Amino acid sequence: MRASPARLASRPKNNEFRMPNNLQVLIDKLPTDKLTADTYRLAEAPAPVPEDGEVLVKTTSFAITAGTRAGLQGSASYAGAPRTGVVMNGTGVGEVAASNHPDFAVGDAVSAPTGWQIYSTHAGAALTRIPPDHEPVDYLGPLGVNGLTAYFGLFEVGRPIPDNTVMISAAAGSVGHMAGQMAQQVPTRIVGVCGSDAKARTLIDRLGFDSVVNYREDNFRQALKEATPNGVDVYFDNTGGDILGSALRRLNAGGRIACCGVVSQYDTSKPEPGPRGIPGLLINKRISMTGFLVFDFAHQYEDARRQIAQWLADGTLKHLTDDVNGLEAEPQAFVDLLAGGNVGTRVVHIN
Repeated sequence: MRASPARLASRPKNNEFRMPNNLQVLIDKLPTDKLTADTYRLAEAPAPVPEDGEVLVKTTSFAITAGTRAGLQGSASYAGAPRTGVVMNGTGVGEVAASNHPDFAVGDAVSAPTGWQIYSTHAGAALTRIPPDHEPVDYLGPLGVNGLTAYFGLFEVGRPIPDNTVMISAAAGSVGHMAGQMAQQVPTRIVGVCGSDAKARTLIDRLGFDSVVNYREDNFRQALKEATPNGVDVYFDNTGGDILGSALRRLNAGGRIACCGVVSQYDTSKPEPGPRGIPGLLINKRISMTGFLVFDFAHQYEDARRQIAQWLADGTLKHLTDDVNGLEAEPQAFVDLLAGGNVGTRVVHIN
């Protein structure tokens, strides 16, 4: 029988649970151009106290993702209008430190929208329980938002069929490196786009991409043409901008574009204009271009997680992590990620 969770109110007075101090990373100012580490400041505050039906989570690791940069833009994203003086948003994994919820006990491993802080409180519905035989860090990657985004963007929006050519931008990123591996299960020809030759070698040698093109090369468009001799059937777009424009010209009639992110526009006050040829190319080639959010598929999460967990267990899917230590290192790690410094999921571990 499962032990009942420790409840704050049930502790004897001479052994009361003392709420620890909480180290946080706050948004100190909104960036007007490229993000800098001084956008943030470290702060210390008392840890929050869970209400009835809530739990206190102590976070051990966070994921840093490029998409959270959009939440700092002057125009509101789906994350809501940006504000200063609040904890930077993000997903973390950790364990229950105190519980006032009947379904969660102290010590349970969970994933939650913790933000960049060590302690946070959550209603039970906001938590994802991590089974004992799963690696918690995988819930920041393949079994979390990044992996689910890759899965649904590819299979529900891109819909590749055998022998298609699938092109993926930001292919060495947290979503892209998993989307490329998932597409191999169809099977398809996988062409990645990334920002360095070293990343390209990793994608080919370790993750099985068929070809990878460095978009920083002067002859990028010619290199992309050579890497896609039969054109492109599915384009998984994480970047927008010039790479999207290049992909449009390689797409075959009836091609599908899964619009996942616009990294080229997040970290600037002067985003690139949209590519030429829209809507003309879409009409003439009967191309479908569909934006999506992973939350659209929340009712399918558990089925997707079962499949992804199987791929992880049998070695079909590899989760690359780019590890950083210490909450205080998080702002600079984010700046570096936006400059293309990561391979795989950038994970910050709390010392």
